[in-house]
Amino acid sequence: MKEWEKYVRKVVPYVPGEQPKEKVIKLNTNENPYPPAPRVFEALKELDATDFRKYPDPAASELVDAIASFYGVESENVFVGVGSDDVISMAFLTFFNSEKPILFPDISYSFYSVWADVYGVKYECPKLDENFGICAADYKRENGGIIFPNPNAPTSIAQPLEFIEDIVKSNEDSVVIIDEAYIDFGGESALELTKKYDNLLVVQTFSKSRSMAGMRIGYAIGNKKLIRAMLDVKYSINSYTMNIPSIKLGKLAIEDRAYFEECTGKIVATRERVAKELKKLGFVMPDSKANFLFASHSKVPAKELFEALKKGGIYVRYFPKERIDNFLRITIGTDEEMDAFIAFVKEYLEKR
Repeated sequence: MKEWEKYVRKVVPYVPGEQPKEKVIKLNTNENPYPPAPRVFEALKELDATDFRKYPDPAASELVDAIASFYGVESENVFVGVGSDDVISMAFLTFFNSEKPILFPDISYSFYSVWADVYGVKYECPKLDENFGICAADYKRENGGIIFPNPNAPTSIAQPLEFIEDIVKSNEDSVVIIDEAYIDFGGESALELTKKYDNLLVVQTFSKSRSMAGMRIGYAIGNKKLIRAMLDVKYSINSYTMNIPSIKLGKLAIEDRAYFEECTGKIVATRERVAKELKKLGFVMPDSKANFLFASHSKVPAKELFEALKKGGIYVRYFPKERIDNFLRITIGTDEEMDAFIAFVKEYLEKR
């Protein structure tokens, strides 16, 4: 080993879902199967490329103001970043600096442990119960901060608002972050609680319900002191994180409430239909409030079915981890895509 190699930070990286180059039915990364709002397409044609020679607005004010207006908060309550991953990463840097461990579930978004390792944050992972539920009692002890998704990923289970408030109220000395990447598909958002509790930060994204994963837009809403602290850290690292197209197109996407509700409604309807069909085929799954299903078959191992689907040109997500290694996470696609998925599974089960 060379001398410089001794000082390289070594971590186990987050592993994203596969992004196949060939044409497949892609149900493995929880993307929205529908296009962005129509106004986004119109604006793309009108973007002035000469503007790209200039730095974007460091405050992304145009986008921040639009998000604030949509949710009925002040612009000082909003922080934006390059996807919710960037926002959460900035929150880790800003708030999780205690010697006490932060808390997040043992089965959850696997990026949390990566950020903790990169930033040298101590952490503990309370176990989900036998039904994959979060136990509130596990989060009522001394800690340096709390974060978990609601609905949880990959389990798809959402906790009610009173559950979230109980945890926030019980941890007034810690910052509690609720990662609401999937909240628009049936969960109850904790955004209203940010006006009541100054230690609550709610994070959302344009990647799922607004069909803009490729633009990388995430945001947090919380008390002005929380947002100001995050901005101070951001400006200490990189002032120009949001690019001009993301700011302009993101503004138009969030302003189109009707299209947003139409798309999320279609995904929820398809999710419920597919869940019923899969249950008839012998699958079991939690009641999903996300844009995916977390399903296990009574007789066919998840890994076997995952590999068969992949060979058939249908990509889903398989996690070879303890307690969930017999489940598949299945993103909800269009009705046509889901019909093809169900037909494949039905035929495979019949021939097996």
